[in-house]
Amino acid sequence: MHNESMNLLSQHILITGITGFVGSHLADLILEKDVTLFGLKRWNLSRMRNVRHFVDKINWIDCDITDSVSVKKAIEKSKPDKIFHLAAESFVSPSWDHPSHYMDVNYKGTVNILEAIKELQINPKILIPGSGEEYGDIPEEEIPITEKTFLRPVNPYAVTKIAQDLICDVYHKTYALNIIRIRSFNHEGPRRDNVFGIPWYAFQLAQIEQGKQEPIIKTGYIDDRRNFTHVKDMVNAYWIANEKCTPGELYLIGSDEKDRIFSYREIIDKLLDLSTVRDIKIEQDPKYVRPTSVPRLIGDTSKFRNLTGWKPTYSIDDILTDTLNYWRDFIKNDLY
Repeated sequence: MHNESMNLLSQHILITGITGFVGSHLADLILEKDVTLFGLKRWNLSRMRNVRHFVDKINWIDCDITDSVSVKKAIEKSKPDKIFHLAAESFVSPSWDHPSHYMDVNYKGTVNILEAIKELQINPKILIPGSGEEYGDIPEEEIPITEKTFLRPVNPYAVTKIAQDLICDVYHKTYALNIIRIRSFNHEGPRRDNVFGIPWYAFQLAQIEQGKQEPIIKTGYIDDRRNFTHVKDMVNAYWIANEKCTPGELYLIGSDEKDRIFSYREIIDKLLDLSTVRDIKIEQDPKYVRPTSVPRLIGDTSKFRNLTGWKPTYSIDDILTDTLNYWRDFIKNDLY
């Protein structure tokens, strides 16, 4: 067991999914601390654009988390004191067409990490982020969602994350692995792929401003309500969770303040207010409408907040401005 009072300098920290949206922001935060940071990437497959600015500061390990041999070697090499397991398939829509692949990455990939830790007889603190999507179609009278709310998943992605959460609970109870389980609600900001709601609308708006798209924003269903957190607040919460939360417990993380709860329709209106172009139309396109939707995902995060003192510091306007400016720069500088 590693001594919690060890100085940070001697700590080895491993981030899976470091080249992704949240992983790269978490790395930005951790690189401000005196630690040794390891990151997994898939040889020749991981997109590196999110990590260009710190690529030489990471101890890179080539690893495919669906391959148990590769995972065990990576854990052996990094000898982590803390693991942030962020590698996942997280875009809901393709999960209907590729449910087995989502299970391979989200469930089997997690099992590979837990098995490697068990076999190597080490005991790092592991943060396993789940998703508010696991709750699915929650009736209005059960809002806000708590850790005890019944799960009613409505898409294959959510089922794979529930499976991940359950196996983590089992490995904690059976093998006393130091696993902290969280379910995070919508988090947004720069670097999130433009297949997701807010970046998709911001990307289209930036395209329109630069004359690359007619003044119509294409949408799916936009009356679903969410609580939105800036990714910088979220990765700060992840770091605090790994430091302060109790292994074996589940915590919800997100912004449950009323001034951070919006429908996507309201989000688009706010983005349009930030635009340099007027008279932009909004049009629903059937190809962006999911087979099933989750009308409301609003969590009660008081268990986590009362334990840690965490609260979000960025407003919805910060989220939207940062996201829109990211896509403006992206298109202007042709960063595809």
